[in-house]
Amino acid sequence: MRDQENGLSRSVHGHRRPPSPTAAEQQERFIHLVRLGWDLRTLGVRTSLVLPVTGQPVLEIHSAAGTLARITVIRRYCGWVFTWRPWWARLWRRSEWVLAEAENAADIVMAEVHV
Repeated sequence: MRDQENGLSRSVHGHRRPPSPTAAEQQERFIHLVRLGWDLRTLGVRTSLVLPVTGQPVLEIHSAAGTLARITVIRRYCGWVFTWRPWWARLWRRSEWVLAEAENAADIVMAEVHV
């Protein structure tokens, strides 16, 4: 009961889930992804912003062969970061992210996803 009062809930297996993101956090994610998409566009990279009804917004990076990467933005201890690996890969590939506020974030993403 106390966990629910503190904004935490438990899954079926008893693990704590973080609280749902607020509208302000969702809007901040959107703004970061739009800025990255615009920066990549100025570098000649085709992108699409995906806004699902539920879940997080995603920035897709495209090439002639198809979708190269799906960029998400998450909050970490150091601030907002862009990441381009699936959630399960982030568990053991911790170096595959860049600070969302980095001025060269688009260059780093481009180099890492091999556009």
